[in-house]
Amino acid sequence: MPAAGESTTDRREKLAGYQRSIAGAGDKNTLIEAIQNALNVSAPVGSPSTLDDIAKRYAKQAEAARDVQDRVEQVAQKGLPDAWVGSTGAKAQEVVLAAARSAEQMDQAIRGARRVLILLSDALTNAQSEDKGGREQLREALGMLGGEDGFFDDMVEKDAEEAERLRARNIASAGAKTMHAAAEKADDAAREAARDLNKLAAEARAGKMKTDNISAADRLVLADTGVAGRSAELNELLTANDLERSGKAMERMNARDQAEFERMLKESKSPQERAYLVKALAAGYDLNEVSEFRDKIHGKDPDWLQRHLTPVVHGDPSDTTTYGQKFNGKDWSQDGETCVPSTVVTGRAMVDPVYALEITGGPSGQEDDPDAFRERLTEEQLRLHEEGDGSDSYDFPFGSTPSGMDNEGKTTISNKEISPHTGGEYELQETGSADARRDVLPDIEKAVAEGKPVPIGVQGQENGERVGHSMMIVGQEGDMLQIYNPWGTTTWVSEDDFINGKMGSASRESLSDPYAVHLPAE
Repeated sequence: MPAAGESTTDRREKLAGYQRSIAGAGDKNTLIEAIQNALNVSAPVGSPSTLDDIAKRYAKQAEAARDVQDRVEQVAQKGLPDAWVGSTGAKAQEVVLAAARSAEQMDQAIRGARRVLILLSDALTNAQSEDKGGREQLREALGMLGGEDGFFDDMVEKDAEEAERLRARNIASAGAKTMHAAAEKADDAAREAARDLNKLAAEARAGKMKTDNISAADRLVLADTGVAGRSAELNELLTANDLERSGKAMERMNARDQAEFERMLKESKSPQERAYLVKALAAGYDLNEVSEFRDKIHGKDPDWLQRHLTPVVHGDPSDTTTYGQKFNGKDWSQDGETCVPSTVVTGRAMVDPVYALEITGGPSGQEDDPDAFRERLTEEQLRLHEEGDGSDSYDFPFGSTPSGMDNEGKTTISNKEISPHTGGEYELQETGSADARRDVLPDIEKAVAEGKPVPIGVQGQENGERVGHSMMIVGQEGDMLQIYNPWGTTTWVSEDDFINGKMGSASRESLSDPYAVHLPAE
């Protein structure tokens, strides 16, 4: 809800500075200038009454959504024959169960959006009221101070004038503190609303696949398909971005290719097999490449598919312990000082199942050997290290070994390896302060909710020297972020820990400060 050219975080940051300036003002003119600067910061903008009206409309829509959910669940409970199949081979029971979950998600989304708007309205009402009170105190202080002193007036300050100035400063300090608190409330509420609404929008996933090449029923099943053996809500196989990109790819197909792709989907042996074929299409592969991929995975059971094609699975965000991400007991982790290329390798494997299979299954796609997987993973890490012009250390006569990569190299390999498969080109954004991290957080969470991983750099001090590390934000639920560490682990950290530079739990305490992120463009 920022005024033109001024974000809620800008307002918060400015008022924090002016609050300090007022408290530290040592003369009348400096105090007047600081007060005027604070008054020139715009008040929290927005209409609580408009938000309340929208929330009321959502309440009525939620009732209708609940009715739809009850009816679909009744059909699901009665059961349906296996004889009916959709155009891609989705059995009727799959469709009805997917429809039931979609109806439940619709109900939750509408109720969730209503709750978000009510909370935002309440926070905005309180922030505007507090801001108004703080401004009144600042104006009172200005009235006490009168006009600015001239050159000679400023040379001598009488005791009574000093006492009045100090009293005015105390009142102004209290007012500026109140305004800053109001700005914090407005900023936090706006950011949380943006986070939750973006997440809800991304979860309205079936509608992202805008194509008539497959039926609405089959689109429902695809959007509902989860990674085998994992929570479907946390591990939906196709992201919002996958569904949107695959729909566009299908729309570009000629009639012959459409029929061939529909045949592949129809002959799939599980919902997961169908979904991985769609994910490959979303990753940018043409029909011939998807067909080759299909031949390698056709008929594999869902556990095999997960193991070979989904390198990172998401656990419960309430569990903040470190969780290993493995293939047959071997970690998806870096080899040596290759944290940047290792982050990007795993990030690409998350969005590109064809690439993931090359690493886990080898040229044939059929291998299940963990040691061979590690060899291929290391080769990819070294390839990307060269691609990003990474630094090397030398140990004569044994040759060179990787010793790190700068942000320019990270940008290069992220855009070469991940961007073609998600459609979002990465740009470096420095996040060296809490305000900078707070400001960028909604963009990070929106990208992750849509299915676009976000590389992140962390730093700290060890033995008096700067140390750095590369990780990746790969998940978001509520106020928690899931961090992939190329040491082969994932960990949930809170938004507050990210903002306040306390991310040590994702790696180690000396690597707590998130100083930069690479954001994918829209």
